Amino acid sequence: MQTVSMFQAKTTLSKLVEAVECGKEKEIVISRHGLSVAKIVSIARQPVQKRIGVARGLFTVPDDIDTSNELIAKMFAGEMA
Repeated sequence: MQTVSMFQAKTTLSKLVEAVECGKEKEIVISRHGLSVAKIVSIARQPVQKRIGVARGLFTVPDDIDTSNELIAKMFAGEMA
């Protein structure tokens, strides 16, 4: 565990995060006036799940879904009440 001052953490934050991210350091403690106040730790990465097509077959898109696009655009622009 490495301890750094607040000033050192501000000036070298990218390097400190990289050290934790790549596993060089497990955690880095930041101190202010000699007292530990915070620590930088790595967050476990969540596996990325396949998202495209996740709702396939759960609903049907009507053929006329785009018929009101102009009306909706006018409503967003505040041109219609």
